[in-house]
Amino acid sequence: MNKYLMIIEKSKNGYSAYSPDLPGCVAVGSTKIETEILMKEAMEFHIEGMLDEGLEIPKPTSRNADFVKINLRRKSKKGKLVVA
Repeated sequence: MNKYLMIIEKSKNGYSAYSPDLPGCVAVGSTKIETEILMKEAMEFHIEGMLDEGLEIPKPTSRNADFVKINLRRKSKKGKLVVA
């Protein structure tokens, strides 16, 4: 069993999802949970279609995803240092 990274992003009208290792495989939903379920189904369908076509299944290359905190140092309009 392969594990593929799923990216879920908030949009204006709900959520969207994609997998970097499965180009063209996407899903959208009203909630994060709905989107996750739909994306998992889309990934399975995508891979099953590739198998039916005799195509090679891409090996997962994405290992994990993490949030990183960044600090921006800028001067405000009044010349004071602001850290965001």
